[in-house]
Amino acid sequence: MSNSNKPSQDGFVSPPVELTARPPSTRPHHDNAEVLKVSNRSRPSAVAGAIAGVIREVGTAEVQSIGAGATNQAIKAVAIARSYLQEEGIDIVCVPSFIDVAIENEERTAIRLFIQRTTP
Repeated sequence: MSNSNKPSQDGFVSPPVELTARPPSTRPHHDNAEVLKVSNRSRPSAVAGAIAGVIREVGTAEVQSIGAGATNQAIKAVAIARSYLQEEGIDIVCVPSFIDVAIENEERTAIRLFIQRTTP
């Protein structure tokens, strides 16, 4: 996997959108899930590579997006990641939910996609 498909240290795959969950006590907590933040400018294939890498290493990943464009890129990335992983006999499931986030002191609703490895 090339470096362009790996999330940077801050968790972004492409141009970032800062997401800060609020309040943390009201959302399900997945300690081992890597959080990938997707914008409408994210390349689905790059995000898919990051998802596949995290699933291979950890078994779970979390993708967050705000807005229709970002959510579209995120969903496409999950579908692409699934095809990458199926070539290796790995299957995934995706559980969508809403999450409240604060961006520049404004509360927004984001989509959270919790992805985990499953048996095919």
